[in-house]
Amino acid sequence: MPHELIAEFRRARVVPVIRTHSAEHAATACDWLRAAGLRILEITLTTPDAVGLIRGLAAEPDLIIGAGTVPDVAAAEACLAAGARFLVTPWVAPEIVAAAHAARACAMLGAATPTEIRAALAAGADVVKIFPASSFGGPAHVKAVRAVFPEAVFCPTGGVDAANAPDYLAAGAAFVGIGGKLVDEAAIAAGKREVIARAARDALGLMQA
Repeated sequence: MPHELIAEFRRARVVPVIRTHSAEHAATACDWLRAAGLRILEITLTTPDAVGLIRGLAAEPDLIIGAGTVPDVAAAEACLAAGARFLVTPWVAPEIVAAAHAARACAMLGAATPTEIRAALAAGADVVKIFPASSFGGPAHVKAVRAVFPEAVFCPTGGVDAANAPDYLAAGAAFVGIGGKLVDEAAIAAGKREVIARAARDALGLMQA
């Protein structure tokens, strides 16, 4: 049975991936994206104080907060205790699936090749994160693996933006992850809120298309 969050991801079409060099910039990005209307946010653990940010955001009932680049079970459990509702890894990690499912959270495992995708599905992944998407063939690659795994829920990430996201969705992606193209840290550091707001509007436009 599909995880209950998958319907939310499909409706949103886009999961913003927050990856910054400072906790302050991450918090600002989340505030601006939320104000623009985005309610699903993935906070990567490469961001300073990511767990603290997850804890604060997860307390907001209108948000769905997840953790990205989760390296091991200890980190997974810390994120889940902080309120993360989905866990994302860039690789196949069965132990992360077990931790997520024990907390009734959604598990997204990273994979690129058919062998990796098969391993991710065998591990119980709810979603297969096609990563890195752009450097591994882009929408054409998604279309090819979709033909082999028609029931899999794919989320391409890596080099995806609002301009090429429709191509990924047309190729069979259920939704996409957008990071640097949506969370421009240079714009955040410069206080250019309109840059982030414009990118958020583009992302929301995908949901309405």
